Amino acid sequence: MVIGPGRSDKAARLARALWITWAVIVWNVVFDHVIVIAGRRVVAAAGVAATVAIDDFMRPALTRGLWTATAASAAILIIGLTSVELARSR
Repeated sequence: MVIGPGRSDKAARLARALWITWAVIVWNVVFDHVIVIAGRRVVAAAGVAATVAIDDFMRPALTRGLWTATAASAAILIIGLTSVELARSR
């Protein structure tokens, strides 16, 4: 099936937008998950210890969450946008 030049460009733009949207959603989900797990660890530690410094748990989680979420999103963007370009060049 032959698609005209205007349709191909429109489809490629839509595909790129969907891949970018997917990467943003994954970034948010992964970051949130890492922070939630750290919060659960704070609550668990508070049940055992008399005092708990939240910073000891949340600061490393923030850094870990940023790196993990960014790596996951970057992988999605690289794969997705490369796939769109490869499909477009055919």
